[in-house]
Amino acid sequence: MSYFVRHLPYQQTGYFSQLVLDFLAAHPQVSPFYAYAPLQADFEKVIAARKQVPVDRPVLVQALQQQYEGLTLHDAVQANIAHLQSPGTFTVCTAHQPNLFTGYLYFAYKILQAVKLAQDLKQQYPQYNFVPVYYMGSEDADLDELGSIYLDGKTLTWNTQQHGAVGRMHTEGLEPMLEQIANSIGFLPHGETLLALLANAYRPGANIQEATLYLVNELFGRYGLVVLVPDSPALKRLYIPVMKEELLQQTSYKLVTKTMEQLGQHYKVQANPREINLFYLLDDKRERIVKEGNRWSVLNTEFDFTEAELLAELEAHPERFSPNVILRGMFQETILPNLAFIGGGGEIAYWLELKSLFEHYKVPYPLLLLRNSFLWVDNNARKRLEKLELQSTDLFQDTLELVDAYVEKHTNAGLVLKTEYDAIEKLFDELAEKARAIDVTLVASVAAEFKKAGKSIGKLEHKFLKAEKKKFAWQTESIQTLKSKLFPAGSLQERKENLIPYYAQYGPAFFDVLLEHIIPITDQFIIIEEEA
Repeated sequence: MSYFVRHLPYQQTGYFSQLVLDFLAAHPQVSPFYAYAPLQADFEKVIAARKQVPVDRPVLVQALQQQYEGLTLHDAVQANIAHLQSPGTFTVCTAHQPNLFTGYLYFAYKILQAVKLAQDLKQQYPQYNFVPVYYMGSEDADLDELGSIYLDGKTLTWNTQQHGAVGRMHTEGLEPMLEQIANSIGFLPHGETLLALLANAYRPGANIQEATLYLVNELFGRYGLVVLVPDSPALKRLYIPVMKEELLQQTSYKLVTKTMEQLGQHYKVQANPREINLFYLLDDKRERIVKEGNRWSVLNTEFDFTEAELLAELEAHPERFSPNVILRGMFQETILPNLAFIGGGGEIAYWLELKSLFEHYKVPYPLLLLRNSFLWVDNNARKRLEKLELQSTDLFQDTLELVDAYVEKHTNAGLVLKTEYDAIEKLFDELAEKARAIDVTLVASVAAEFKKAGKSIGKLEHKFLKAEKKKFAWQTESIQTLKSKLFPAGSLQERKENLIPYYAQYGPAFFDVLLEHIIPITDQFIIIEEEA
């Protein structure tokens, strides 16, 4: 199988916010909110800054070894965990919640970009080691988002009554979803292999973070990817100083609110801080901590603490305190010797709110990289494009505009009445001169009639195009079919579809093709067209 690759600048896709586009362009409105230019990465500078603030490597390595107990590790993963003990080893990281069955396609793209960046950095700086890390946001409690996948044009949802952090939820009740997945992919070349892998991952008795760790390790372990589950007492203990200050002084609220006011002058802000940006995490609960007078309570529970009781609880059970989106990134950078963070547009947006927080705590702010975006065009879709004499980049246009442009390009009829409009404009110019000679107040009447005539010409153009489009019925239908297939529900393919059918069709080779064409630092959307 061979592949043809096209590139399209992000600003030409119509799917990215102005903030993200300005971030890539290093616009002066955005540049104060990050540490390193995203397209001119100076990794020597990033490495030098990271060296100044070492992390507790023994605690990190021991936590990783504990979480991997009982799993079969690829040699590359074992080697990378061992490398992390050395001060000459750094990480490149991406993060995502433990969506069921990996969630969206871009989950794989983020991970593979981290892998590719680590490989590239090793070539550039052979004296160091670089470990790709997937940081699992297993303490997220948004089951509505994490508990569904989109497959074969339908949304499959996990029906469970469990509450709290999704990563701690158990896999009971997933059998109907697994059965629906089997009906969808069982006949595909790698379908049975994938189904067995999913069944092992989401086995009875496992929780979601264990299942995700198993699945990601099996899928990406051969590339040396290290999965980090931060729901760990030892790792949380490293963050106690920050969490203590957060509880007592609400530092992050003050700093991030000021940044948001500055950023909000030009852009829509992504994440709003709370006065306390920590949750209390216990069993099936993940609830906000709020301060009322001289006491701290946990919403929707009976937990209530004095200052002394709260600090004692933090010291004895740091794992019961869960950073929200405002404090999560700095926790990640506190426990990892990290250089770069790879995130989607939404993640980049909220990271831009956090720089002052990092500066306050003297934690190195990483190089931010926008994750790669892909459009995967299979062989059938490519053949349709060829038959229509379209390129895959054309599909980023609005469907109606694309159909209209197609008809105008391929019709033999004169659908654009420019000549006629020019003739009418000339006529009314002459009428305006005559009106001016008779009575200057008549010129306005001539202008009004000219405007009406222009609208009439526009209506005729629309009717001509509508009538001509009927002659292009199969082409119109084919364009609409392509759009709905490659941009499901009007969204980017990667933001809607699941990895499952792609892996079931292509197997591990799907990742190898993506890895070959990933560009870790770029402002280009990547389109991969399959050629039989």
